[in-house]
Amino acid sequence: MKSTNYTAVSELLLQGLTDDPALQPFIFSLFLSMYLVTNLGNLLIILAVSSDPHLHTPMYFFLSNLSFTDICISTTTIPKMLANIQAQDQSITYTGCLT
Repeated sequence: MKSTNYTAVSELLLQGLTDDPALQPFIFSLFLSMYLVTNLGNLLIILAVSSDPHLHTPMYFFLSNLSFTDICISTTTIPKMLANIQAQDQSITYTGCLT
């Protein structure tokens, strides 16, 4: 009868885009600018749909809901990624990965 030992996983290692420290500021600024442009565009869509009465149709209602969902998803994932790039920390907790 074999005896096997199991260990609980508490952290996962993330594979980075590059290990070159000279490229880290470029990657950080690239993803930060993409994050800001994405949120600004989504906020403009929501503002346009809510302010114009001609756009109060089901299609634009679903478009504004999609924009809101995109803001929520990008706001939960991108700041964590930017913090990991800035701190050069490549680990994430198991519960953070599941979240």
